[in-house]
Amino acid sequence: MDIIGLIPSFGGFLYTVVAFVVALSVIVAVHEYGHYIVGRWSGIHADVFSLGFGPVIWQRRDKRGTVWQLAALPFGGYVKFAGDADAASVGKVDAGEALTPQDRRATMHGAPLWARAATVAAGPVFNFVLSVAVFAVVILFRGVASDPLTVDEIRPVPAEVQQLEPGDEILSIAGEPTPPLDEMNGYIDTLPVEPVLDYEVRRGDEVITVQGPHPFPPLVAGVTPQSAAMQADLEVGNVIVAVDGDEVFAFDQLRTKVAGSDGQALSLDVWRGPDAGTETLSLTPKRMDLPTEGGGFETRWLIGITGGMFFEPASQTPGAFEALSYGASQTAYIVQSSLSGIYHMAVGAISSCNISGPIGIAQTSGAAASQGATSFIWFIAVLSTAVGLMNLFPIPVLDGGHLVFHAYEAVTGRPPSDGALRVLMGIGLALIGALMVFALTNDLFCP
Repeated sequence: MDIIGLIPSFGGFLYTVVAFVVALSVIVAVHEYGHYIVGRWSGIHADVFSLGFGPVIWQRRDKRGTVWQLAALPFGGYVKFAGDADAASVGKVDAGEALTPQDRRATMHGAPLWARAATVAAGPVFNFVLSVAVFAVVILFRGVASDPLTVDEIRPVPAEVQQLEPGDEILSIAGEPTPPLDEMNGYIDTLPVEPVLDYEVRRGDEVITVQGPHPFPPLVAGVTPQSAAMQADLEVGNVIVAVDGDEVFAFDQLRTKVAGSDGQALSLDVWRGPDAGTETLSLTPKRMDLPTEGGGFETRWLIGITGGMFFEPASQTPGAFEALSYGASQTAYIVQSSLSGIYHMAVGAISSCNISGPIGIAQTSGAAASQGATSFIWFIAVLSTAVGLMNLFPIPVLDGGHLVFHAYEAVTGRPPSDGALRVLMGIGLALIGALMVFALTNDLFCP
């Protein structure tokens, strides 16, 4: 056996595992801290805050009597509140007779219904708050393009002619006046698909006409983790100059070629940069189910890249309210798309392979981390939204199941019996186990 030859693969595997553990640990820590802090605010005492399961490798007790610990298996965590029979808050310690009213109030089961419900709901809510905050910070860091359309930085592309300069305000392209930036996508579709176009620009005090490439060339501005493009080693900044021998100079031409591939392998001529030249590689588009604006899904062949203009538009830093609004809308979009995806899978409209298990999530974690800190942090926010949403499902064991129990108590005036809770929890564990097996099967056998 070639042990040396296994080192690169082992290194990639280790990188993937570390990225997955880091992402999951951040999300779990925020989720459990939500339970802990709202419970504390509500007068419920936490006995243990654990990040991980299994043997304890570090712990300390704070001044409030809560034990904070790290455990050996970093694939989850929990908060064990006073009076809980176990970490899942199933049943209660039979010590009610020995507790004073004040001590009983500090237990999970002795607290008012509103306090218990708020404590349970806080975990998913904190996941959503994390997502909104991360998306907002990222957009603050990146900035948003500002009107009017102005060249900030020229990206290297293999253009026949490129006469634009940083600072040029673009007034029209190919005779078509440039619209506000929020209408740019539709505008790009109206431009001639030609390798060289005329640009009317304001440069200083002059209005002149210069020439440049199509504003939206087949430039790789982003690579989707676990996509055909990533597997083929396409990188940000690459430009695809030909597909199956046919020259392309607009991103829409590339999109048409991929959409018409019917899943057959494509030969791409890829310009790697001014010093690296052009390389030919092969990749096979993957069939993907994508959400549409109307709430449905469409199936398309994709290679997994996003495009962009050959220049970086001038940008401005958004205000705090604008950034938070963006973060909230991005989080809401992920929730809406996820729920729509679950519905469409349930009715058989799209493939059930859209559900990823731990292997797929871990691979995506590693791929996102390999693209840089911003990509990895963005992935954490997306995964945090998914974890928050999943925990709200009305399945016993999950937070949503506990909220259903609390709703039952609010209606009937009494909680479900311990016996009923244990039966329901067993059913919930079986459902979660079945879902995990199904998702793992997808990881192993779906294309």
